[in-house]
Amino acid sequence: MNGDLIIDFVNTVDLRPYEEGLATPADLAGWLAAHGLLADGEKATKSELDDALRVREALRDLLAAQNGIDTDVAAASAVLDEAARRARLALRFSTGKAELVPAAGGVRGAVGRLLAEVSAGMADGTWSRMKACRAEDCRWAFLDTAKNRSRAWCSMQSCGNRAKANAYRARHLH
Repeated sequence: MNGDLIIDFVNTVDLRPYEEGLATPADLAGWLAAHGLLADGEKATKSELDDALRVREALRDLLAAQNGIDTDVAAASAVLDEAARRARLALRFSTGKAELVPAAGGVRGAVGRLLAEVSAGMADGTWSRMKACRAEDCRWAFLDTAKNRSRAWCSMQSCGNRAKANAYRARHLH
């Protein structure tokens, strides 16, 4: 599984300060091509951009749920199910091993390849180590490399330190 690919996709938006990396269909096509998911020169439509952004946020919700954040897992899963249908993901054994392969081409197929990576990560255990930061104004995706899988923030230097300082102030002001 390529966990970096999924993390990079989820992190195409920065919430603090807000900066959208996939603001236009051309941005999406460029990102997918740069990550080897779409042929250079292929274009994306506004509808495909909207679908890809829904997939991105559904993945963020699932990663947040893995970090103890209350999200609508059923709704996020439904978004991913629909994207998998649009990509026409199918189980193939052409390489001597089982893998999900999108039958759709273009952007839909590229999003399907992202979802196939998620499935591979769920199968090999990598997915369970992927989380979204607990800081509400961050939600940056990261790989939890702690032995006990206890990491809560994308970075102790920023979000973790801020959360601990806020908790300290709250305890000592009352």
